[in-house]
Order: sequence, then C-alpha cells, then structure tokens
Amino acid sequence: MTVVPASPRESAGPSQPEQPPPPPSRRSWVVHLPFLVVMLIVLVAGVRIWQYHWRQGAALIAVALLVAAGLRAVLPEVKAGLLAIRGKAIDVLSYLGFAVVILFVALTITGGPFG
Repeated sequence: MTVVPASPRESAGPSQPEQPPPPPSRRSWVVHLPFLVVMLIVLVAGVRIWQYHWRQGAALIAVALLVAAGLRAVLPEVKAGLLAIRGKAIDVLSYLGFAVVILFVALTITGGPFG
C-alpha cells in the first residue's frame, strides 16, 4: 500500500513556519482618496435630501458623478482606486451619462410631494 501525501508541503519534509504577509504600506489608503472625495459629496447630498431640499441633493449627486468622471478620466488605473470598475472609457461615459440623467430629472420635475 502506497501513502500519497495530502499536499506538496507534506512531501517537502519538515514544515517551515509561514511568513506573515507584509504590513500594508502607509500610502495604500491614498489610492482610495478619489472615491472618498466622491462619497463625501454624496454624503452632503444625502443630508440636503434629508432636509427636504431634494433638488439640491439630486444636483449634488450629479456633481459627485461628474467629479467621479473627471477623476477617472485623469487618474491612471492604479490611482483611481474604487472609481475604476471597467475600462476607463466605459467608466467615464457611465459616470457622465448618469450625471446628465440625474441632473435632468432634478431640474425638470415639477410638483410632487416635495413641492
């Protein structure tokens, strides 16, 4: 009867202690700064909507998307952080398209429960 080792480590002889992963760089969070800027604008928009200034809030969300499009257009892939979802062109066009639609809706809706 032949015994087959369960993993390559077992066949390598005595096990060596695993090396811990390297500590994250102090600058690793900087890559998420563009996303943080966009989310801060969205947070302000949420506060304005909560205060029943929904047009201003919707316009601020459109501004956040325009900022996202601008940042995605000028930043390289490795510095775009969470703004980089697909290819650069698709991301920029998507952000711009959503911004235009939201701004159009915010500026053209009249009446409704919020006046």
